[in-house]
Amino acid sequence: MSNQNSSDIEPLTRTQILVVMGVTAIILLIIAKVWQRLGSIALLDVELTGQALLFGVGLSGGIIVASSLIYRLWPAYRQSADSYLELVIKPLVWPDLIWLGLLPGLSEELLFRGVMLPALGFDLLAVILSSIVFGVLHLSGVQQWPYVVWATIVGFALGYSALVTGNLAVPIVAHIITNWVSSSLWKLGKAKSDVVS
Repeated sequence: MSNQNSSDIEPLTRTQILVVMGVTAIILLIIAKVWQRLGSIALLDVELTGQALLFGVGLSGGIIVASSLIYRLWPAYRQSADSYLELVIKPLVWPDLIWLGLLPGLSEELLFRGVMLPALGFDLLAVILSSIVFGVLHLSGVQQWPYVVWATIVGFALGYSALVTGNLAVPIVAHIITNWVSSSLWKLGKAKSDVVS
């Protein structure tokens, strides 16, 4: 494939990305609430304590550092991540990145860690299964498998943090910060490389 930026999906506009993010968040929230109600599932506790905040910030820092290392060391992941981020982040302006942190961070955590983990048994197997589904949710094209692998690993880290702490606030904080910082760093790196080019 000669074009590194080619994707199975046509580029979207800023408005389309924001609408897709909003609609996806609403759909995930509806699925979570319906599943919770029909399955009589008790939502994982959400307690925004200082300890939960510190744990979430620390977890996001670990994910961001690991992602940066994998980005540098695994060319297939770098190409996959760049393709995905080019599709999702490039059209957005800086204030939009707040929504990129909040919408998926809240809706995905509510569904995958808040409802799915307790529904599947709130054990290590539940963490693994929910992580795989979480990873597949990030598939945007056939050649995106390295990004899906990474999203599955991140899903495991987020799920395991929920399992260990019993507090949904930890993965929510980690997810929001990870999305916001990672997208900001990518956008900043792209802006610098565009100036150099």
